[in-house]
Amino acid sequence: MPSRDDIFKKQSPWGSPPGGDGNGSGRRTSPPNIDDLIRKAQGKIGKIFPGGKAGGKKPITLGIVILLILWALSGLYRVLPDEQGVVLRFGKFTQTTQPGLNYHLPFPVERVLTPKVTKVNRIDVGFRSASDTGRTSGVDDVSEESLMLTGDENIVNIDYSVFWVIKDAGKFLFKIQSPVVTVKAAAETAMREVIAKSRLQPILTEGRSKIEAETQTIMQGLLDEYESGIQITQVQTQKADPPDEVIDAFRDVQAARADMERSKNEAEAYQNDVIPRARGEAAKILQEAEAYKKQVVAEAEGEASRFVAIYNEYAKAKKVTQERMYLETMEKVLADIDKVIIDKNSGAGVVPYLPLPELRKKEKKE
Repeated sequence: MPSRDDIFKKQSPWGSPPGGDGNGSGRRTSPPNIDDLIRKAQGKIGKIFPGGKAGGKKPITLGIVILLILWALSGLYRVLPDEQGVVLRFGKFTQTTQPGLNYHLPFPVERVLTPKVTKVNRIDVGFRSASDTGRTSGVDDVSEESLMLTGDENIVNIDYSVFWVIKDAGKFLFKIQSPVVTVKAAAETAMREVIAKSRLQPILTEGRSKIEAETQTIMQGLLDEYESGIQITQVQTQKADPPDEVIDAFRDVQAARADMERSKNEAEAYQNDVIPRARGEAAKILQEAEAYKKQVVAEAEGEASRFVAIYNEYAKAKKVTQERMYLETMEKVLADIDKVIIDKNSGAGVVPYLPLPELRKKEKKE
């Protein structure tokens, strides 16, 4: 009676096939099938459980259970921090999973894609860099993308770059056919819309940041409407100039405009200097006139009061008042002239004197 080891050796799947020399050099005539796999599992289980029979049902069932467990455990998968898991069930998108340890129904029911979602992608619009064209240096301008019409009916040559990342991997993979083409078309559409509402001067100078922000907002709205799963992180203007054919004339216009602004600033500075001084002089004249008015009125009122007072005294004593008025008048007249006073009692024999040198001195002073 053959021993148990002989039986297992004859049934071992690693034994020599018919026609072989026992050392594994024989050639198989057909690939292994399910029966071969079952027999192999049977042999392993028989070694683990020597009490069972090779042809029994218990080892086969146990082998199938172990295979099912291994198949079920194959559904465990890990999503890295810079990835998102996209679960496909029979090729159809079902859900998106976040970084960490996750589970899906094992192959062939479900499979998982893990695209990188933190990688920043870049698209250039209006130009091609050296890395895109395969050259070592230089930039090629693409006029059909860069030339745009402004709101004041001028043409501007604008080059810009768009930076984006994947926001929803499921939508990114299955909602749009060509992400790069979609992002580029949305970028060109949004930029042309913003440029068409802007004037040329702000585009070339201080208005670039505003244009970039408006373009990013419009782009994000378009991509969200397409359910693209893309997040625009930045729109960066690389160049904004007039077309090459008119750039010299544009620079002349800019120089003339700068001269105009300079002359305008100088005129405003002169105006700010002259007008305050003129207003000060006018205020001074008005104040002097007001003071002169008050002075004349006060003097007139004083003279009128004095006249009334003198008239009242004159009415009381005419002779005395006349004498006093005469003396006051003569005092005022004689106070401003050179004079020689001669008493009438001692004036006999005095020769009249005409002071010619004194008169000449007065003429020279005048």
